[in-house]
Formats: sequence, C-alpha cells, structure tokens
Amino acid sequence: MVSLKQLKYALAIEKTRHFKKAAEACNVSQSALSTAITELEKQLGLPIFERNNKQVLVTADGEIILTKAKRIKIEMDELLQLSQNNSRLFSRPMTLGFIPTIGPYMLPKVLPEVRKQHPDFKLRIVEEQSQVLVDLVRNGEIDAAVLALPYPIEGLINFPFWREDFYWVSHKDESPSQMNEITAEELEIEKLMLLKDGHCLKDHALAACSLQNKKQQSDFDSASLHTLVQMVAGKLGSTLVPQMALDQLIHNQSELRAIHLNEPGPHRTLALIIRPNYVRTAELSILKDIFHQQLQEKCNLQEVI
Repeated sequence: MVSLKQLKYALAIEKTRHFKKAAEACNVSQSALSTAITELEKQLGLPIFERNNKQVLVTADGEIILTKAKRIKIEMDELLQLSQNNSRLFSRPMTLGFIPTIGPYMLPKVLPEVRKQHPDFKLRIVEEQSQVLVDLVRNGEIDAAVLALPYPIEGLINFPFWREDFYWVSHKDESPSQMNEITAEELEIEKLMLLKDGHCLKDHALAACSLQNKKQQSDFDSASLHTLVQMVAGKLGSTLVPQMALDQLIHNQSELRAIHLNEPGPHRTLALIIRPNYVRTAELSILKDIFHQQLQEKCNLQEVI
C-alpha cells in the first residue's frame, strides 16, 4: 500500500531534484529514501523519476503522480489541523510569505503589536516574489502570503487589508517647487527608474501611470527600492514608491521630495492569500485586523479609500 511517507519523500525529490538533498530535508538516510521510492514505483507500476549520477528528472507519469500527491498532502495537513481546531488560538506555528516590496516596510510596523498581543505565537517569514509565493500557498508549503493586488491568483482566496497610492520621489533640485500632486503626464518618463522585470510593483506603477508597455533603460534596472532611492539621491533620475515605504526610504534624506501621484487609485491593494479550504481562517482574520490597524496608525498618511 502506498504510504504518506513515500509521497512525502517523492515530493522532496521533486523539489530538490536530488536524492541526497531530499533525504537531508526529510531527516532520513539516502538509502532509506531510495528504497522507499523504489518500492513506491513498484507498487504503482510506473517510474516517477529518471535518475543518474548527474541529475534527477520527473517522468510524464511522475508529473501526474506528484500532482495528486500534492493534493493528498494538503488534504492530510488540513485534516491534522482540524483535529487541533479547539486548541488555543496562535498556539501553533504559522508560516507567512511576503514579497520584497512589502515585507521590509510592513513587518516593522506590525510585528511588535503581533508579539504584544500573542507573545507565544511562532511566526515564520518567507520572502519571495509573487509567483513563487502563490505556488507555495497552492502546494500547502506555507500557510498564507501577503501579496500586492492586482495579481493573478487563480484558485486562491484573497482578504484585502490595506490600500495605498504611489508617491513620486525625486531630488529636491529636480522637483517642481510648491507642488503637492503630480500626474503621469507631468512625469519625465525618460528619467523614471523602476524595479526590474519580475516585481509586481513595477507592473502596478506602470499601470497607475498608464504606461504598461514602457521599456526601461537597462541602466536603471534594480532589484530593490532602497537602491532606486539612493540613485535618486544621486540625481540619476526619479522613482515611484508605495505609501507604506516612504518613512523608511526617505527618512533623513533631506535632499529628496515625495509627491503624491495624482492618478485614479488605489494604486495597489495588500491582501492575505490563502487556499479555499484553509482551516486557520480565524487566526488570519485576527492578523489581518492587526495589520490594518497598525498600518493606519504608523503610516504618516491616511489609507486610500
């Protein structure tokens, strides 16, 4: 009979594409893992992996088997969680994912209150780009993720908790004086620096300015908002920054100015992303309320409605 242990081992191999690394991740010997996989393939009558000394590949039949194994794992994890539903809230660890344009700016504002209200709560943070987090949530590898919407999350559920606009950040020597609002038409697009492709913040910024098809100069590619702001401080151009990140990015930067982007908003919405049948929704609802309250209190400007 196929066992959950065998499926767990097979999923670990699919993830690592390496028998030794999979064995280490599962805390078993490589020989024990190999024996379990060989027995699994014998029971199913189908090869799941092609392996040699250099690489491990998943067979066509293996893809089907592993897809079903992921579903079984998620269902079993949720079944085990159901058995603990009557336990005290936040008594069990939870893993949340954050994208790089949210985590560094949101977590310092919300985590102190989470610790204050739930001091024994063990929260693990994973930082990845949006598509990686969506896959991790779908596969049951993390409990939930905080993403910026709009973003494709087919098959998942979202619970929004914060809406905000972008601000145009420029050097004060290159910023129009006495201006508190700026439109996309007033921006010098050729000097606008945004994150490199793959960051949803870039897509949201371009959408807010109706510039979805804009091609950036490669010299302005950056993987972090912090780097972009430092480039602005060096008079290399300007950039767009989300509201929640303003205090950290331009704090003590007297040479910079932040001006609200006067385009229809909100320019992005922050939301918790979960699987449809996720069982710890009561705890996530509490976290969502804490997130909203703390952002409202600690962001210098009011939330965009």
